[in-house]
Amino acid sequence: MSTLTAPKTDFISEDFLLQNEFAKNLYHQYAAHQPIIDYHCHLSPKDIAENRQFSNVSDAWLGGDHYKWRAMRTLGIDEKYITGDSLPEQKFQKWGETVPYTLRNPLYHWTHLELKRYFGIDELLSGENAQEVYESCTYQLRKPNFTAQGLLGQMNVKVVCSTDDPADDLKYHAAAKGNLNGLALYPAFRPDKAFAVENPTAYKAYLETLGKAAKLEINSYEDLLSALQARVDFFDEMGCKLSDHGMERLYFFQTDQFNVETLFQRVIRGNELNQTEIEFFKFKTLIHLCKMYHQKNWTQQFHLGALRNTNERMLSQLGPDTGFDSIGDFEQAVPLAGFLNELDKTDQLAKTILYNLNPRDNEVFATMTGNFNDGSTKGKVQFGSGWWFLDQKDGMEKQLNALSNMGMLSCFVGMLTDSRSFLSFPRHEYFRRTLCNLIGKDVASGELPADEKWLGKIVSDICYHNAKEFFQFN
Repeated sequence: MSTLTAPKTDFISEDFLLQNEFAKNLYHQYAAHQPIIDYHCHLSPKDIAENRQFSNVSDAWLGGDHYKWRAMRTLGIDEKYITGDSLPEQKFQKWGETVPYTLRNPLYHWTHLELKRYFGIDELLSGENAQEVYESCTYQLRKPNFTAQGLLGQMNVKVVCSTDDPADDLKYHAAAKGNLNGLALYPAFRPDKAFAVENPTAYKAYLETLGKAAKLEINSYEDLLSALQARVDFFDEMGCKLSDHGMERLYFFQTDQFNVETLFQRVIRGNELNQTEIEFFKFKTLIHLCKMYHQKNWTQQFHLGALRNTNERMLSQLGPDTGFDSIGDFEQAVPLAGFLNELDKTDQLAKTILYNLNPRDNEVFATMTGNFNDGSTKGKVQFGSGWWFLDQKDGMEKQLNALSNMGMLSCFVGMLTDSRSFLSFPRHEYFRRTLCNLIGKDVASGELPADEKWLGKIVSDICYHNAKEFFQFN
């Protein structure tokens, strides 16, 4: 291991982002030490169950992180140093060269938070010190407390919810149960492929996979619903408490415009549906699923507004989820209201979290939640945290302000990582500092009373206790 020789910086100080004394007290006394419930992420259950030891920091930090990939491409770095077959130290060198140019992008903050929190490195990463940092981090990653479980433990993570297809056998969740030294790993049900009828060939192949998992042949729409119910039952037995859906928008139809069985048969025979038929199929299937979730007392999550895989050339080379998605511009309010009302009118609306990707929809989503809170559960319908392109300081502040103005900030279930990286958990710290600073500024301006004990309780609830109460993990 090389010794780091560059001068240290106080950039990530103990009071990073905290602009007055009240904010500092809120963070250090009420937020900093709260455990983490990460109720939505994309971490590998296999890595957690097998307690993966990362061979180098590039694998741990750059692999799968399309936030970093986008920045490197923007700077003109060749793909071989991003997702290609270059050596790990070469990839890290290129990332180090990129970091100084990411200033005012959240990557700049996240990078230096993660270096300091996990590895004790106070230097600003650059091309000049990239190899020293690479060697130091890689050396530490070989220590016992830097395994997958160790990294989570360092950040006081108590619950991780992965994102799992209905056909997944959840064998790694089973293997991990009771064997994680105070950490709990739960599955989350992500059935997007179950209604992805845009591609009949891919859909038919998926039905075979789903049918095998459910131990039945799927030859009709009723068979599909039976298979999904069987998998919901199985996930529930494995401790699942949440479902999740990634869609452009929710769909709503007032009448049965089409026969869903007829649409199903056309698809499995290889015929394409038109856009309206596709949307109707998704609507009907998702309504059935949401009623299943309600029966299990799950929380349903809807991540709405992403425009995915926009670069066809790069999609063909690298596949999906490689950094070529953006904020979409979709109608949200009317179909969202209709969809939620369809479930609520029969009192089958499960606990719900709504996430928007287009910031123009902040107030739409924040007010929509109030339409369907019925007093049965504290914060039954939630305006979810800043997500994806909005999980930076500005995006989080706007989400917190919209939620405060239109709803009840005190009932909020807080932050999540939505990440594929075991090194991303300082994002919870980033959120907590932003939250405390926002409240601290209100106190300083006289807009909130300087009641540290009460405001501290609200902060600690948002950071941990609300989520613990809301999801009711065993």
